[in-house]
Amino acid sequence: MKNAKRMDTINVVPFIDIMLVLLVIVLTSATFIAQGKIPINLPQAQGASEITQDLKQVEITIDEKGSYFLDKNQTTLEALELALLEMPKDTAILLRGDSKSYFEKFIALIGMLNKIDRMNVDIEVEQP
Repeated sequence: MKNAKRMDTINVVPFIDIMLVLLVIVLTSATFIAQGKIPINLPQAQGASEITQDLKQVEITIDEKGSYFLDKNQTTLEALELALLEMPKDTAILLRGDSKSYFEKFIALIGMLNKIDRMNVDIEVEQP
């Protein structure tokens, strides 16, 4: 007859590895959530004045790939136009654009804002 060994121990090393991976995922996603903004590199501008009051009600962002975001939700220029048309004309708009984004995307956005008669617009830049 065979001599069978009894297993009364559990190897916890794989469990610890899985928990460490989950911890890394939670910490990296929590950092993005805490920041609350789409990560972009703002261009620098001389003569920019600091906004002292929080006028922003709508935030439009263009990332370095040229994608449009309306309040952290990715969208197209056409959908952005429809969303802005539903808002009052005096809604304050803050434009944020990555310094490496395509200039034509910014010009298209400005053209669309002019077409729908939105004039309460601020552009966020970095002070040198």
